[in-house]
Amino acid sequence: MIDKTFACAADAVADIHDGATVMIGGFGTAGMPSELIDALIARGARELTIVNNNAGNGDTGVAALLKAKRVRKIICSFPRQVDSHVFDALYRAGEIELELVPQGNLAERIRATGAGIGAFYTRTGYGTLLAEGKETRMIDGRHYVLEHPIHADFALIKARYGDRWGNLVYRKTARNFGPLMAAAARCAIAQVHEIVALGELDPESVVTPGIFVRRVVEIPAPSGAAVAAPPVESHR
Repeated sequence: MIDKTFACAADAVADIHDGATVMIGGFGTAGMPSELIDALIARGARELTIVNNNAGNGDTGVAALLKAKRVRKIICSFPRQVDSHVFDALYRAGEIELELVPQGNLAERIRATGAGIGAFYTRTGYGTLLAEGKETRMIDGRHYVLEHPIHADFALIKARYGDRWGNLVYRKTARNFGPLMAAAARCAIAQVHEIVALGELDPESVVTPGIFVRRVVEIPAPSGAAVAAPPVESHR
């Protein structure tokens, strides 16, 4: 019997090792797997490479991971915002490496891994510092930059519902990078508000099929938070 559920977040991240590359879903705090990140901090893994849209907000989530000085390098598209003080301090002190990637390129480099694409050309970044040292090519009279996939050992993502096979349903835009990262990492770990019975989810609402997910852990929504019923399969 296939059962990918784990009892707690600590068990789900227990084998994330020093030096691992970890993709973390979320657009700011939307869709951020906070409890999995907290468990990773408690795990104690160091010298991590983190792939995320931004470099942390305030002192929680990715910012807390940076503050604990567990991250050697971060690959992201938006490292600075009004509350990125943790990243700012580490970067100015030379204690963290940054690879800045335009957001569209970031998403496509992650998607390319899951799709088995060896590399791709894009116009974004040509003629800027972001293209330095990269192969360029003229196609139909326009200049392009060659970009390569981003591979990861683990992905930490968040969904609204899941089942024991790892099928996931997200809440609106909280899906953001989750589906791409699940397909790109060797081991995708999902925290969900509720694990439902197998067959209860409407197949048309499943965004990430279970084949891309290795582990699922239930983290109930905060008390008082509104949680819609899971989309159920129609038998019309």
